[in-house]
Amino acid sequence: MTPAARYAAAIDVLDAILSGAVAERAITQWARSNRFAGSKDRAAIRDHVFDVLRAKRSLSAIGDAQTARGMILGLLRRDGIAPETVFGAGDYGPSALTDAESRAPNVDINAQTAEMCDLPDWLWPDWQESLGDQAVAAARIQQRRAGIFLRVNLRKTDVEAARIALAEDGISTHVVPEVKTCLQVTENERRILQSHAYLNGWVELQDTASQMAMLALNVPQDARVLDYCAGGGGKALALADIYGACVTAHDSDPRRMGDLDARAKRAGVTIVQRNTDALSKEPPFDVVLCDAPCSGSGTWRRTPEAKWGLTSDKLHYYNELQREILAKCASLTTSTGVLAYATCSVLRAENDEITAQFLSNHPDWRSRSVLRLYPTELHDGFYLNVFTPKNTR
Repeated sequence: MTPAARYAAAIDVLDAILSGAVAERAITQWARSNRFAGSKDRAAIRDHVFDVLRAKRSLSAIGDAQTARGMILGLLRRDGIAPETVFGAGDYGPSALTDAESRAPNVDINAQTAEMCDLPDWLWPDWQESLGDQAVAAARIQQRRAGIFLRVNLRKTDVEAARIALAEDGISTHVVPEVKTCLQVTENERRILQSHAYLNGWVELQDTASQMAMLALNVPQDARVLDYCAGGGGKALALADIYGACVTAHDSDPRRMGDLDARAKRAGVTIVQRNTDALSKEPPFDVVLCDAPCSGSGTWRRTPEAKWGLTSDKLHYYNELQREILAKCASLTTSTGVLAYATCSVLRAENDEITAQFLSNHPDWRSRSVLRLYPTELHDGFYLNVFTPKNTR
């Protein structure tokens, strides 16, 4: 496919999404209906689609239309690509621009507004209050693609050996100096899952922020650890690898942990899975990680649909769930243990306000440390508050 044809395909997919389709399903459906498209074509189309979804408000303004075609036009203008090299370029590209489309609107792309920072209007005041002088920078970084990061399994190898092994499979990486387990992928990220380093359990896909949070926990040797909201189990794997801990993974939907056994086997660690009934029969744990469901506002460049789908009612629902889960996790922690509350959100309503209310309702606990990360080129947004009982040092 020509570059113009790829943009035309992205417009078709975006039309389906704007009509209510889920992005990944719309992309898959397009690929099934257009078997001629090769893997590089499909990857490029997917990139165009998600480039638009991350920034659809600002791109609609730049393209002067809240349509898939207008958003792609806005994307080209934003990225300095001449629209006429795509629109009307060949038989399979989008049709040529109309006279009205050719006239670029007078838009200040640097305006510090909800529209140009690609956030819902209702959320913008809370976003500014939560992030202060980092509000605009954090919003703008989420208009662009996220980096790809790997956690090196130090039980099996070291960072340099992992880097060399990946290079032998054509995957370029460099060390993230601030994080002893981390490599950033700079080329051929789509080869990772077939690489020897991945298949042998030397590396796992994991954002830098999650790695930093797990390293900050300082889990004691031989501790019994519970990952209460384990999801796919990435943090449980990290805890077992980094600390050699006995880790139990739980999730309200055990199907999310469907491939955790295989991943643990590949990594050379043991993760015990427990459903809610089985967990109730376990004795308290030395360390409990409460990685609570949240808006995901620190990771919206990876999941842009979550940003546009968030409502104030949904945020309030998350808050109720967070309070409930944090209190439950406290009851699962030993009297001398460590309780860690985490979200991939940057909003005070999901972080500071939840933990402040927890401490107010549980006066026997205190906050030992807080890790607060805003989205940057090196990591997603993340929040970690580590609690210990007041009767411990």
